[in-house]
Amino acid sequence: MFLPCFRLCLQTLSPLDMYPKILGFQPVTMASFTMTLARPSICPLIVTRGNDQAAMSSKYESRDDTSVVRNYGNLLMELAAVIPDGLACFFPSYSYMESVIATWADQGIIAKIQRYKLIFVETQDAAETTVALDHYQKACCNGRGAILLSVARGKVSEGIDFDHQYGRAVVMFGIPYVYTQSRILKARLDYLRTHYHIRENDFLTFDAMRHAAQCVGRALRGKTDYGVMVFADKRFSRLDKRGKLPKWIQDHLKDSVSNLSVEESVQCCKRFLRQMAQPFRQEDQLGLSLLTAQQVDQHETKRAQTDSTAGGRVEAMEID
Repeated sequence: MFLPCFRLCLQTLSPLDMYPKILGFQPVTMASFTMTLARPSICPLIVTRGNDQAAMSSKYESRDDTSVVRNYGNLLMELAAVIPDGLACFFPSYSYMESVIATWADQGIIAKIQRYKLIFVETQDAAETTVALDHYQKACCNGRGAILLSVARGKVSEGIDFDHQYGRAVVMFGIPYVYTQSRILKARLDYLRTHYHIRENDFLTFDAMRHAAQCVGRALRGKTDYGVMVFADKRFSRLDKRGKLPKWIQDHLKDSVSNLSVEESVQCCKRFLRQMAQPFRQEDQLGLSLLTAQQVDQHETKRAQTDSTAGGRVEAMEID
């Protein structure tokens, strides 16, 4: 006797093809489903360059490039001017975030950003981060607006929801690759290569894109919510990276928004926010993202018929 087995994964666990290899099972059917939304509630954008056409990337060779850091700062400043309420930002590591913030301060970008929103920073101290998050939420609620600078794999990216006014936009500065010089990581990669024939680069890319999706996914926490998702790194425009994002993000990530400059991304944000500002009622979701009363009745009737048919079959088998 064989019993069916189902494994359900969250949307932010994409890409799915790595899990059967790691967990050691062969799926009969594997599928990824999109979201049922009554309106295009997310606006994913890939920003690859600044207004000066200089490429933007957080790869190790570019981390000391002041033009890259300046363009990241200009992107955040331009977004702060048009995005209402809360704006959450994620960096690959604490050290890189601290370095970027210091450079922004020297370049005068921090002072310019504070004209539009308050800035709060996640630290490695849990108590300090809790206080920063509390003040960030207060600033989002009172109309002042705020920016939260945080780190992928940190406390904020793992368990904090930026729903509604707390996260009208999420910016991912770079691809959050894990620190590759860790002895624990090296041992894990060696184990995966030896036992599961998983190449190091494949696992590192899978892990980085999973965390990137988890970070930007903080912006959409319900059917009535909406938000902008900005992937600020030229490497996100490559198909081997884009293809590993969840299907519900890929469905809205068209080629026309996959290679943008800072100014182009700001114009896309303005158009999206104007669209989201239009009146939206719960009735608009009926039949699309919510079932109508008639659809619920039809579903219940169909299920009752199925149950009665199955019961009749069982009774017939017992008589035989």
